[in-house]
Amino acid sequence: MEIVHLLRAVAVELGLYSARFAQANGMHPTDVRALITLMDARRAGEELTAGRLGALLGLNSAGTTALLDRLERAGHVRRVRGTADRRKVVVEVTEDAVDLGEASFGPLIERTLELLRGYDGHQRAAVRDFLDGVRQVAAEGAHTPPEETSQREPGHRTTR
Repeated sequence: MEIVHLLRAVAVELGLYSARFAQANGMHPTDVRALITLMDARRAGEELTAGRLGALLGLNSAGTTALLDRLERAGHVRRVRGTADRRKVVVEVTEDAVDLGEASFGPLIERTLELLRGYDGHQRAAVRDFLDGVRQVAAEGAHTPPEETSQREPGHRTTR
């Protein structure tokens, strides 16, 4: 359980780091998640439509439109024609948003890379496999409806 508790503590600290970034830059935490999602898609060479971005973030159409309007006004994203299908409108991050993210998250990323340099290839592979497995389990949970409180056994705890 120690590793599970440590992973939860890491998730909390990263959430707080992201929240401080959002607050310092006049953003909502969802804005930051959207930018991260768009930067990940860019790194993977994928184009995201507004609808796909909203689905990944768990937003409805109106919420996605409000989010994109806000990010566009701030100069963080733009809507452009897709390269593979010019009929589609896709959302991409601006270089200014990338620069802002690198300035704020770059030191954290660099310190994390320093930590990883202390591990050999097999150890890094184990860490990668573990984190990817946790990510997959968490993603599966997003598609599973929560238990009804009345169906739980008395005294059943969902957190440890």
